[in-house]
Amino acid sequence: MKFVDEAIIKVQAGDGGNGCASFRREKFIPFGGPNGGDGGSGGSVWLVADEGINTLIDFRHQRSYKAQRGENGRGSDMYGKGGEDATIRVPVGTMITNVDTDETIGDLTAHGQRLLVAEGGKGGLGNIHFKSSVNRAPRQFTNGTPGESRELKLELRLLADVGLLGFPNAGKSTFIRAVSAATPRVADYPFTTLHPNLGVVSLGTDQSFVIADIPGLIEGAADGAGLGIQFLRHVARTSLLLHLVDIAPVDDTDPVEQVRAIEHELAKFNPELLERPRWLVLNKSDALPEDERQQVAESIVRRLEWQEPWFLVSALARENTMAVCQQVQRFFEEQRAARAEERAEIAPGDVRLRGE
Repeated sequence: MKFVDEAIIKVQAGDGGNGCASFRREKFIPFGGPNGGDGGSGGSVWLVADEGINTLIDFRHQRSYKAQRGENGRGSDMYGKGGEDATIRVPVGTMITNVDTDETIGDLTAHGQRLLVAEGGKGGLGNIHFKSSVNRAPRQFTNGTPGESRELKLELRLLADVGLLGFPNAGKSTFIRAVSAATPRVADYPFTTLHPNLGVVSLGTDQSFVIADIPGLIEGAADGAGLGIQFLRHVARTSLLLHLVDIAPVDDTDPVEQVRAIEHELAKFNPELLERPRWLVLNKSDALPEDERQQVAESIVRRLEWQEPWFLVSALARENTMAVCQQVQRFFEEQRAARAEERAEIAPGDVRLRGE
């Protein structure tokens, strides 16, 4: 199935029904008075997150969605029926933006979460609302208001805990195959990965996290080179980035320069990604003689002046890959413990809990 992570749709809420101007006409009741009912409200358009949907490919075939119009009011004090809402299912992790204003309308991050994207119009008033002691036969009524119409940009951002970064053929797909049940395509040429892949790393009971592998970046990706940076949105939600580097590239490129190049592309895309915890994973250690591996790795780390954790691994041989995962699991456990401690420090009567 083709992976689609962006789509533009048009939504149209239903118009409100018009009010009615009518009068009671019955035998022996010469002055029955007004009895025109109100129009019904138009239906609204809702987006709902559904974990059973993985891509936005359905929106390539249907781009327009419209809710039902409200019925007009009628005589005999009969109000019009409200229009039915239109519900659109989208994948969990979808961000919704107004195309015209570039305003973010909402972000659906949980199954069943709903978001109102276009509100239906209000029904018009019938002439029963305009009667008074000086206006006993009102012929006034109001029309329903039009429903909202918007053009929306849907952007799918995968919900992962860990994101993998690196040049093409750095071994990201091999790494995710080594530590999870995911089976992305692996080959000995660049850009083997054409769409993001997710894998669940399980280390035991209640010890697991989700890892995302995105297509490789190259220098100039922010300007459209290679596959560009269109998939970097999928690591925007991650708490930790693993930067994979080929320690012994076959084209004799400098691993340090590769790291700097990707840092430059990250800064162009979103400078906040550079502030996120990012660990260095020096991959393909099996391509070097065993007595040279540690020396080469330490040289790269020293030249980078790297201060964060770093690891020397071979994803193909599955050497030290689980040690990386265990360290990642400890990272998340420490984060959860810190959040729990912070909540415990806030007493139930603390004004911060009430937003004061």
